[in-house]
Amino acid sequence: MTWLLLSGAILTEVAATMSLRASEGLRKKRWIAPVAVFYVTAFSLLTVTLSLGMPVGIAYGIWAACGVALTALGARLFFKERLTWRMGAGIALIAVGVLIIELGSQAH
Repeated sequence: MTWLLLSGAILTEVAATMSLRASEGLRKKRWIAPVAVFYVTAFSLLTVTLSLGMPVGIAYGIWAACGVALTALGARLFFKERLTWRMGAGIALIAVGVLIIELGSQAH
């Protein structure tokens, strides 16, 4: 259950960031509500995840790493922002880092 909640927190945080980008610095007012709702939802889901016992180091590490990778991919997909091979390599390293964090958390 905690992994599902953490996944929801990650996805809603990325949706909030994509909405923030779409708002062009909050100049497009119709994006203000989605930005606020998605960020509140993301932090609420993270709060519940932590309250159910997931260690903060694991939850935040995975949330931050996945958020960076998914935001870069989303920016490329929705806003046609550059995604260089070096950025792709960084995303691959993030994926490896998340895997190592997960494997390390199971080693106790």
